[in-house]
Amino acid sequence: MIVVAGEALIDLVPQGTAGEPGRLPVLAPRLGGGPYNTAVALGRLGSPVAFCSRVSRDAFGEALLDGLRAAGVDVSPVRRGPEPTTLAVASIGADGSAGYSFYVEGTADRLFETPARLPDGVRAMSFGTCSLVLEPGASAYEELMRRSAARGVFTALDPNVRAGLIPDADAYRARFKSWLPSVSLLKLSQEDADWLGGSPHEWLSAGPAAVVVTHGGDGLSLYTRGGVELRVPGERVDVVDTIGAGDTVNAALLHGLSARDALSVRAADALDAAGWTEVLRFAARAAALTCSRAGAEPPYAAELAGA
Repeated sequence: MIVVAGEALIDLVPQGTAGEPGRLPVLAPRLGGGPYNTAVALGRLGSPVAFCSRVSRDAFGEALLDGLRAAGVDVSPVRRGPEPTTLAVASIGADGSAGYSFYVEGTADRLFETPARLPDGVRAMSFGTCSLVLEPGASAYEELMRRSAARGVFTALDPNVRAGLIPDADAYRARFKSWLPSVSLLKLSQEDADWLGGSPHEWLSAGPAAVVVTHGGDGLSLYTRGGVELRVPGERVDVVDTIGAGDTVNAALLHGLSARDALSVRAADALDAAGWTEVLRFAARAAALTCSRAGAEPPYAAELAGA
């Protein structure tokens, strides 16, 4: 069982262009949030997965839970609240890249509390994005990360930096460094790496067994503390948008490691370059399929058969 912990929200995605001056594009609601997308992607790939969060009782919250259930995700760790669902208004660039403005004040996911227990048989935990920024929930997720790592659970982190939500950049960078001793697998984009500062080798020395850096359409790089360093190219597709691509990479990495019985620090350390290459190529293919369609729509296992 892989447990994904973090926010579920609604992306409001523009449809078409604004048209004449003073007219705004139609915004279509899409199920989203980095951890939510990761959980859905894992479910679609066939991994046993549960989602740990606090979700609103409003109509958006119901739709988010329905989306998880449809992907085969266990929602028993989810707690509910009367507060509204977080909204993220997306803007899509000419190259398909996505930017976001967030509406987070007084929303349900911010009030997450560390659960007393998780489902039986947890092999890995995944964390990241807004849930590790917005208090008071951020401290509860951080506690869960540290507690899980202390129990020997394989812990994945994707900071997925949303700079507009971070009031004190230096304080966040220091907090990020404090997480690394509790992290088994660090995955981040090149943009995140540039914003955070440091290097893969510095991060490895602080704790993770492996660091994966994504480079958009140019592929993924891997660095391990065992000395494996490699890069795989991206898969070429007609990009509609990049919403959910990094989250799909998270899921594909965890799924690929699980398929090789490598969801432990010791096993990840023992995985050779050939094994890691297969995992990264699988992740690149999965992310490319997500980019080929609108919104966060990660692929199903059947779409990646033979990839």
